[in-house]
Amino acid sequence: MPSPRVSLITAVYNPPADAFEDTIASVLGQTYEDWEWILSDDRSPDSWVLPRLRQLAATEPRVRIVERAENGGIVAASNSSLAEATGELVALLDHDDVLEPNALEKMVRAYDRFEDLDYAYSDQDLMSDAGELRDAYYKPDWSPERLRHHNYCTHFSVFRRSVVEEVGGFREGFDGSQDHDLVLRVSERARRIVHVPGALYHWRQVPGSAAADNQAKPYAWDAGVRAVQGQLDRLGIRATASRGVSPGLYRVEREPDLDTPVSVIIPTIGTSAIVWGSMRAMVVETVRSVVASTKHRDVEFVIVYDTPTPAPVLDALRAIEGADIKLVEFTEKFSFSAKCNVGAAHARGDVLIFLNDDMEAYSDGVIEQLIAPLREPDVGMTGPKLLFEDYRIQHAGLVYGSGTITHAYYRARPEERGNHGELHINRETSALTGACVAMRREVFFDAGGFSERLPINYNDVDLSLKVRRSLGLRLVWLHDVVLFHFESVSRDNAVHDWEKDFINNRWGNYLQVREGYSNGVR
Repeated sequence: MPSPRVSLITAVYNPPADAFEDTIASVLGQTYEDWEWILSDDRSPDSWVLPRLRQLAATEPRVRIVERAENGGIVAASNSSLAEATGELVALLDHDDVLEPNALEKMVRAYDRFEDLDYAYSDQDLMSDAGELRDAYYKPDWSPERLRHHNYCTHFSVFRRSVVEEVGGFREGFDGSQDHDLVLRVSERARRIVHVPGALYHWRQVPGSAAADNQAKPYAWDAGVRAVQGQLDRLGIRATASRGVSPGLYRVEREPDLDTPVSVIIPTIGTSAIVWGSMRAMVVETVRSVVASTKHRDVEFVIVYDTPTPAPVLDALRAIEGADIKLVEFTEKFSFSAKCNVGAAHARGDVLIFLNDDMEAYSDGVIEQLIAPLREPDVGMTGPKLLFEDYRIQHAGLVYGSGTITHAYYRARPEERGNHGELHINRETSALTGACVAMRREVFFDAGGFSERLPINYNDVDLSLKVRRSLGLRLVWLHDVVLFHFESVSRDNAVHDWEKDFINNRWGNYLQVREGYSNGVR
């Protein structure tokens, strides 16, 4: 079967002349030759633009020009190009940006590999006026939750043209965020979405562009809010979109889930320790803080306690006002995994929250906000932002790949934004820490629960990978659900080589397995 033709579509309006020449050179220099380039001039007032376009079309038969009769903006001009496209694939290229010579070749190779591929995106970097490259953005695999908070796909985007036409192309009223809106709508129809690694697209920083100044197009931010809200409404996600912490970032506030029966499972041995200068019975204060933070109407706390747990701690748990406490004695040798599994067996909730005993709720509505995304059937687990006692980041998602298991942004300061605002947006992640994780009961048991072959460490990573890779469900980290985690107060946190070997032997080197392509969130 022959490889597909690519239709590059570009809206043109007064591009910087030198930058436009670089754009032209990057298209003409593509190693993949079966392409057409459709440029729609949106009544550019600069006198050189239209003659240059005509000259280009006269010398290169694969170039076609649309001369618009009136200025209509980027949506109208992009649709003019789209209407003339004949290729099976459509690629988006701005009039001042630059493609790597193998950009089309690599994207087409992905389409050749996957017959059901409908949307592919690559990594990108920034290009200065002088042509210098910097700030490469190596993107995650397909991450729909992240996309609702940030148009991380951006450049280079290549679509199956039939799907773009099915969803109606670019929509009026979304100027500045028209590509974000398009990707959101295409993603709802796409059979397969693939991240093609490599910075194939150089986003030019010219005065007045969003690449140079994210404040340059405030109207685009509001258009992005409407695009995200539109998807939430189409998918039936009960949530409200609004502006995020900076232009180009968004906030999605889900309607809290106050009624789904929840069991909070807490393994403990009743340790007491000093936190912020005061001695506390850790598990007692953990439960008290969660009770104080929630308005959920159906919560039980399943406390799985080791036999040596002090009787006064158990008495204090029973006495917590407003808490439905179920005490389950654990008489075997310590195993975090076994204790969690025992707790799940005694739990009655439709949703299970596994929680360490050395925690304190910081944000309001921890339970109802943590479980809200679990209404969506493709979400398998959720986890919160966890802070150390000094407010530095303890958990912002776990990274698994190439034989490494690490905490993202470990010990980052609370004011840090993270790469492209990652610490202030919800997003899919490789794995979630078992210190606080929520999942539907059936997902937990379908995944086989916590592996008791990993009694201390990495049982959470193993469970996450079973949910994500075996069950095909998403793991979502929630930036605005926040708890303190006084880590290592209650036990030794040392990791052993055999535990690392167990995980790597079971799950392998993910990046090598996928051979450079990715179709899920890792």
